[in-house]
Amino acid sequence: MKRLNRRSFLQSAALAGAATAIPVLGNASTASSSAPAILGKKPKSKINLGFIGVGLRGQSHVELALMRDDCNVLAIADPQAVMVNSCLKLFDDKGVKRPKVFSNGDYDYLELLKEKDIDAVVIASPWEWHTQQAVAAMQAGKYVGTEVCGAFSLDECWQLVNTHEATGVHLMFLENVCYRRDVMAVLQMVREGLFGELLHFECGYQHDLREVKFNDGINPYGGGVEFGEKGFHEAKWRTKHSVARNGDLYPTHGIGPVAMYANINRGNRLVYLTSTASKSVGLHDYIVNHPKGGASHPNAKVKFKLGDVVTTVIKTANEESIIISHDTNLPRPYSLGFRVQGTKGIWMDVNQSLMIEGQTKAHQWEKAQTWLDKYDHPLWRRFGADAKTAGHGGMDFFVFHHFVECVKRNIAPQMDVYDAATWLAITPLSEASIAMSSAPQAFPDFTRGRWIDRKPDFAFGEEF
Repeated sequence: MKRLNRRSFLQSAALAGAATAIPVLGNASTASSSAPAILGKKPKSKINLGFIGVGLRGQSHVELALMRDDCNVLAIADPQAVMVNSCLKLFDDKGVKRPKVFSNGDYDYLELLKEKDIDAVVIASPWEWHTQQAVAAMQAGKYVGTEVCGAFSLDECWQLVNTHEATGVHLMFLENVCYRRDVMAVLQMVREGLFGELLHFECGYQHDLREVKFNDGINPYGGGVEFGEKGFHEAKWRTKHSVARNGDLYPTHGIGPVAMYANINRGNRLVYLTSTASKSVGLHDYIVNHPKGGASHPNAKVKFKLGDVVTTVIKTANEESIIISHDTNLPRPYSLGFRVQGTKGIWMDVNQSLMIEGQTKAHQWEKAQTWLDKYDHPLWRRFGADAKTAGHGGMDFFVFHHFVECVKRNIAPQMDVYDAATWLAITPLSEASIAMSSAPQAFPDFTRGRWIDRKPDFAFGEEF
């Protein structure tokens, strides 16, 4: 089996345009662990946290930690003084002792990782920093919670897996949409077989982000056409990816829930993808027609590489198809575009409707809310009141809660390093496919064959 896995990996890497050496594993037994199997382990009563990156997203995590009585925030790291000061105000407002601050340049987070009392770190820095910071944290023995994005290479994905397996230190991928209330209710319906045998999924990130990618250089979302050095917050770094890259840059909000429906890395896996990008005109049009821009503005001359609509089609080992859409440069309503379809029915979130053969009217949509209420997940029934004050409609509570409880027990999370690597790999594979006229690109098997025997473990019952 080991020989087969190695050969399959090398073939996949060659197809994807990257080759990665497989290391001697320092603690390979940790790779197949799962949270439900060892929940009996006595947890710590309180954990000490460090935060790397305390921009607006990082601060939202800090706020959640400060609301809990089982978390101490000992340190924060961020090179931007304005964000550090904004974060420190959260402590002052709560009457909590300020944390130790590491803000002496981009790499001062390495000093934070030397703090012996820190049990875990949350990484919410700009995308390009996630992998190196997560690897350094695992090497330092800190349990890692890392924010989402898309990877820059397959090598980055393998770095995460290899470091976890060499050190035995866990990493949780903080994909909050897996905990969206309707998404979890549909998961219950999937597991009870209401849609029959599943065969097709759709998802994506369809969100007008033009006022995130551009601003006036002063306010984070004040409107404008500046980015890069003249930008503020995400406009300072995020927009540069639209200039330099063409692929699905942000796939995980969509693929995360679909992966749970399809048991990816747990009896199923992603096999290959193809991606196609439309032309890129949306951001240029925004600049030219914006009151603070115009045809003579310097940014009107910038050529953006990112196609305005990127469509990726994935085939799974169990022969389901998945369509992922990335659409952030055009005027449109927000939608993650979920669709779950099987032999007995279909659910779509864009029209908040479903059809179940024999249980709803044939050939007609029925509003899904009654069904979503009936199949409301036990976690939402238990913690829904606690989640009300958390961001993104309560999803942030659940993802942070799971992270904290796993750290307290030092157990593998249910969105683990193998999920992180697999979902992140969509970005470089989509870039490669587009660059090669939509040629198929094979997914490496980051589990090294363990997907065959790993069991579904996400959100069964009322964990913790």
